[in-house]
Amino acid sequence: MTKLSDTQAIILSGAAQREDRIALPLPESLRGAAAAKVVGAMLAKGFLQEVDADMRNGEPVWRETGDGHGVTLVATDAGLAAIGIEPEDANPAPAGATDALTEQPAPDAPTGPEAAPKTRTPREGTKQSTLIAMLRAPGGATLDEIVAATGWLSHTARGAMSGALKKKLGLTITSEKVDGRGRVYAIRD
Repeated sequence: MTKLSDTQAIILSGAAQREDRIALPLPESLRGAAAAKVVGAMLAKGFLQEVDADMRNGEPVWRETGDGHGVTLVATDAGLAAIGIEPEDANPAPAGATDALTEQPAPDAPTGPEAAPKTRTPREGTKQSTLIAMLRAPGGATLDEIVAATGWLSHTARGAMSGALKKKLGLTITSEKVDGRGRVYAIRD
C-alpha cells in the first residue's frame, strides 16, 4: 500500500464512502494554503482528479474556473487503491463528471489495466473546445484567428496549446509557417 499522510488517508476514506467519490468537504482543520498543498500533491500523484462540478445539483466546488463553472475533486482508482480499496469494488465516477482534461497516471502510479488513463471530453461551447475544433479543422489556425475566436490574449492561447492540450490532453500540436498566413497551428492525429 502507498504511504499516505493521515490527512490524505482521511480525504480518500471520505471519498470512498460517497457513491460519487467526491472528496469534498475536506477536513475542517485543512484550509487555505495547507489545503491547496495537500490537494496539489494528491492530484500530482493521481489520487484525485478535478472534474466539472454539477453546481445545479449542489455538488461541492473545489475552485471556480472563472467562466461560471466550478471544479470538484473526485478520488481516482489509484486513490482508492492507495487506501486498500480495489477499484472494481468501487463505484465509478459520476456519469456527468467530465472535464477538459485527460487523467494521466502519475509517474509513480501503478501500471497495467487498473491504471489505464480515463479519457475526458471537453464540455461543448467552451473556449477550449473551440480551440480544439479550430486546430483540428483542415488548414489549422493562426494565433490571430484563435485570439479572435476565443477572446484570449495571445500568450493565453499559446499557454492553452502547450499546457492543456499538449501536456494534459496529450495532443500533438504542430506549427509551421505558411505563406500568406504566417504561423499555423494544428492538431496532428
